[in-house]
Amino acid sequence: MSKTQSEIGNRKSEIRYNSYGRFLKERFGCRVYKVSVDGGFSCPNRDGTVAVGGCTYCNNDSFRPKSAESLKPISQQVGEGIEFLRKRYRAEKFIVYFQPFTNTHAPLERLIPLYEEALHHPDVIGLSLGTRPDCVDEQKLLWLEQLAQTRFVTLEYGLQSVYDTTLARINRGHNFQCWVDAMDRTRNRGIWLCTHLILGFPWESKEEMLRAADILSDTGLNFLKLHHLHVVRNTLMGNEYLSHPFPLLGLEEYADLVVDFLERLNPAIFIERLFGTAPEDLLIGPAWGKSKGGIQRTIEQRLVTRSTYQGSRYLHLR
Repeated sequence: MSKTQSEIGNRKSEIRYNSYGRFLKERFGCRVYKVSVDGGFSCPNRDGTVAVGGCTYCNNDSFRPKSAESLKPISQQVGEGIEFLRKRYRAEKFIVYFQPFTNTHAPLERLIPLYEEALHHPDVIGLSLGTRPDCVDEQKLLWLEQLAQTRFVTLEYGLQSVYDTTLARINRGHNFQCWVDAMDRTRNRGIWLCTHLILGFPWESKEEMLRAADILSDTGLNFLKLHHLHVVRNTLMGNEYLSHPFPLLGLEEYADLVVDFLERLNPAIFIERLFGTAPEDLLIGPAWGKSKGGIQRTIEQRLVTRSTYQGSRYLHLR
């Protein structure tokens, strides 16, 4: 995935980072949006398969859209989501995103009918499955590999940190090597690979957070979602913060951190998200006082102000 210096330089004149939205538009020739649905799954570190209690930061209600309710049939969730996205964003084609919890945490015979129901809508071009690296076995990969011959299929392997000490502290229930193994088993099957990373754990140093860009750059990753650590109610981390507050990143500090991270990241990786969000009634902090668009513009403007771009330091650090 490495690029020559001239290729990186050419990207500088086009965009400051590799945008996932632009990738979809160029690939499919139209506006493509994700439709989030809830398949009614749990997580192995909630139901006792691996652990109990779930990740310490996680309250799925903090990112579950109202249209994604597991009580509704998948086809209804897809239809309502598409109707909304058509009106608001003039979207034309759609990827069904199985989002809350772990969306491969069931036998394949249960998964296939849900996935096929999601794909039934004529304007759905593929699936994106939010899952964990310890929840995709060979049987599931073989089925998804076959599906990927005709549909756009992405596996989103939640990671959150490349450091085992952090993964243990937030009760992920797996280590970094588990993620590496899952990536290795999934690669070269026609399945697109995405992962999620949280920046801002107070016990990780800035250099440790930036080193994650170096580590992820050469793993065959296609898409990356960056989140800032935000603390929400009804979580173990939320309770800990309310009892003993710990430092959270301000917007300006986070914007600089993301720019530093992007500079070190392989320029071939598409950025699907630059920050996380949570409903105001659940958010404990940080409260940045800006809309999603405002936060996005702050980060993008920081790239311009610093005259830099994704991958500007990538080759220098090889």
